[in-house]
Amino acid sequence: MARKKTSALEDLMEIGMKLPWQASVVLALVAYLGFHYLATLPPVPTVISDPKQMGPAMSATILRQFAITVGTFLQYLVPPALLIGAAISAFRRRRHSALHQSVASSPNRNALEQMSWREFEGLISEVFRRKGFSVVERGGSAPDGGVDVELRAGKDKYLVQCKQWKVTKVGVATVRELYGVMAAEGAVGGFVVASGEFTEEAKRFADGRSIELVPTDVLLRLVQQTAGEMPATIALSQDDPACPKCGSEMVMRTARKGDNAGAAFWGCSRYPACRGTRSVA
Repeated sequence: MARKKTSALEDLMEIGMKLPWQASVVLALVAYLGFHYLATLPPVPTVISDPKQMGPAMSATILRQFAITVGTFLQYLVPPALLIGAAISAFRRRRHSALHQSVASSPNRNALEQMSWREFEGLISEVFRRKGFSVVERGGSAPDGGVDVELRAGKDKYLVQCKQWKVTKVGVATVRELYGVMAAEGAVGGFVVASGEFTEEAKRFADGRSIELVPTDVLLRLVQQTAGEMPATIALSQDDPACPKCGSEMVMRTARKGDNAGAAFWGCSRYPACRGTRSVA
């Protein structure tokens, strides 16, 4: 379905909504200062002693006046649009945090299935934010449309696709789609998060391709692990070891194949960017 046409101001509000609200506020301030600078440029009187210089001189004068006019109008349009987007972003953050707390207090599949698809994406955004990632919500205008969340960890970029499928298992086509977008955008890893399960074919395709599949039980465990923690300040408990490769938090995982299939082990929380592991004592 074609995207509905929007105005430039609506596009600016959309940018402010998708960015963290603090970033939108800073962007609004920078925009105001830049346009205000243009608006306050003094007009330069045109004095032409050589008729041959009339064309270039007039062009420079017209261009300067155009910049002054543009700055005068946009200094009062662009910053407010970004600030409105920032306010909506902050409101969403509060809703996502409350949603996270609600699921953490009652971690079951029904809690996920009763959500709207937008709430489901918001919950996942909050989980990754509390895991220390910078989060940009990219959800489309329809359920399950393309990449829903973009994550940043330093210079590394990750893409997340959210699937709130209540009956059908998530198949290999979804994982292939994400892998193609990862290659096109230069992402180092990706996640497919579902309120359900994955087919065996999807699991085989994801294996070894820097894509982590997150089914219902793993998602609920992540919600519980991040409950009560502030974003990017998750402290290790005395019982949780640090990753031997990067020093990040480790989470309990279960081997899916090989000689140790079914056995528990500690895996780095930054997987697939880091593949550090520890055995369970």
